Amino acid sequence: MKKSILFIYASLILGSVAAQTPIVQTIIQDKQSFYFIDFAKYPQRNTALPVGVFDSGTGGLTVLNAIVNFDGHNNISGENKADGVPDFSKEDFIYLADQANMPYGNYSAVNKTNLLNEHIIKDAQFMLGNKYYIAPAACRTNKKPVKVLVIACNTATAYGKEKIEKFIAETGTDIHVIGVIDAGVRGALQTFGEAESGTVGIFATAGTVASKGYTNTLARLQKELNYTGEIQYFSVGGVGLAEAIDEQPDYINRKAVEVRAAYRGPSLGSDNLLIDKTLMDIYNFDFSEYKMLCDAKKVDDCSQLQINSASNYVRYHLVSLLENMRKTPNAMPLKTLILGCTHYPFMTATIDQVLKELYNYQKDGAYRYRQLLNEKVNLIDPSVNTAQELYDFMQEQRLFNVAGSLKNTEFYISVPNTLNKKVEIDTNGNFTYDYKYGRTEGQNEEYVHNMPFSKTNISKDVFDRLQSQIPAVYGLIETFWKENKKVAYLRKSPSK
Repeated sequence: MKKSILFIYASLILGSVAAQTPIVQTIIQDKQSFYFIDFAKYPQRNTALPVGVFDSGTGGLTVLNAIVNFDGHNNISGENKADGVPDFSKEDFIYLADQANMPYGNYSAVNKTNLLNEHIIKDAQFMLGNKYYIAPAACRTNKKPVKVLVIACNTATAYGKEKIEKFIAETGTDIHVIGVIDAGVRGALQTFGEAESGTVGIFATAGTVASKGYTNTLARLQKELNYTGEIQYFSVGGVGLAEAIDEQPDYINRKAVEVRAAYRGPSLGSDNLLIDKTLMDIYNFDFSEYKMLCDAKKVDDCSQLQINSASNYVRYHLVSLLENMRKTPNAMPLKTLILGCTHYPFMTATIDQVLKELYNYQKDGAYRYRQLLNEKVNLIDPSVNTAQELYDFMQEQRLFNVAGSLKNTEFYISVPNTLNKKVEIDTNGNFTYDYKYGRTEGQNEEYVHNMPFSKTNISKDVFDRLQSQIPAVYGLIETFWKENKKVAYLRKSPSK
């Protein structure tokens, strides 16, 4: 009898191990691996630990910005009333931008979702672990683990949240995971009356749209929250927009003055990302300062046309969304638009402006889109709702730090690991496109080094944008950078 029980127990253990992905098995069991974490020693429920926040790039800083500015409660009484002091003012955070592997939204299009999920598990491993780099061969082991994990990335939430939760359960820890999608959907539904009808638009990465994470969650929560009106959903995958915001060269090059071979955004003659010449006056692209690249002096003569600014990507994709609605019988007016990528709130002013232009666009005395648009479309930034969800959880679990400080917040970014001889990088020091999406999951490779933010690994344009649009977080980055500039990771291109 005892042997039978032991056999069953051993079979369950072996079955669990077999079900683990290679990276999860390595993190939990392989003591010789860089990724190994001894979870038996993990400091659970320690209120002094930071909150972890990660994204595929700098866009998730909009989520962190919403969190650090969140003031929905009295910090002494807990009353649901702002008191002028941010609710997380005594918390410190750890932020990771997996810039080297972004954009996450493209992995599903090239059938690499397993590779994407491996990246996402590695992001979680970084948050739970203690390692980071200050130079290619200089690894440090004094990073704090986290007490809560926020996935500040829609694509990572859609594809990886359940996998991270399963991974954490297998570690024996109780780290709670919060994703941005449920929070965003709740915010969108709150703009509707209980019996009101209309359209919710989802403006997200192609990967998030393909996952149906938002549409499935909308359908589920609409039912659970007893909304009885007819709510339609229309999605548009904003290929190139997040990449343009983060200065990814496959989609934008501010120095370019002519069409480029290394371009993967919308173009003339494209099968999936067609710039329709018949819609040029509707797109209303800005051609100044090479924000559009054309192979001719006159737009009408272009045989090649490439988008080269974030604002023009917004124009292209919003027109595409409205054209899709216009061709759909009985489409109801767009009342609310979810900004389903953490980068997109940086473009809120442009999105508002373009929607207003499209509402007023007319030709031959007829409005083309007015019947499909509310005069004022609600823009939903899921980050605010994420901040509320984080507050509610930490309050319920009594996880708030009473003696910490936002000034202790740390910022990390991934860069290609140049010590890995298999890694292929371009002249700018980034992964080549073919290498980035040609890798195979299960190799447990150190493709990247996660290292502190510095002015050597983030462009001036990005820093300027952060300073102007999210000054509170920018101030924390500057504080962190000043503390770490003596150990900045100095990246060199292969040509040097």
